[in-house]
Amino acid sequence: MTNAAATPQASSTTWKIDPAHSAAEFKVRHMMISNVKGQFSGIKGALTLDEADITKSRVEATIDAATINTREPQRDADLQGANFLEVEKFPTLSFVSSHLTRTGPVELEVTGELTIHGVSRPVVFNVEGPSAPLKDPWGNTRVGLSATTKINRKDFGLNWNAVLEAGGFLIGDEVTITLEVKLLKA
Repeated sequence: MTNAAATPQASSTTWKIDPAHSAAEFKVRHMMISNVKGQFSGIKGALTLDEADITKSRVEATIDAATINTREPQRDADLQGANFLEVEKFPTLSFVSSHLTRTGPVELEVTGELTIHGVSRPVVFNVEGPSAPLKDPWGNTRVGLSATTKINRKDFGLNWNAVLEAGGFLIGDEVTITLEVKLLKA
């Protein structure tokens, strides 16, 4: 008779980002009078969620930098070029989590390394979600979440700016990043 120890059931679930239903949005002050908003549509990645111990969860995501859209083609070309993202040299933006903490019933704080323009810096995303799992009309199980952080663009080597004739700068340094993400159970 053998004395085999019971194998604990895995408590983690992997969720793949649904790129067709997800977006990364940003907002930055323009000409010191209003905000310009834009988004990236090429998001890929996964959330490995351990409900029993949230600290064992992980998030990894990449964004196709060439998918930037501010609804102004000339500005988008400039943002893709040498003054900003240099998408030919740095084709992706990425995030890899290092720590998740539950801060409320449906709130998380996700700490990790954000890489933009080839520069990696630690950031903290405040996350609402993930939502309760639901079946879509096609039988897929989905969850959703919203995540927000603020960065200083100069911390990522995005230094270009212009002085305005009336004083101040064309582009603000602080950038708000918001992710609206739907995920499919893998």
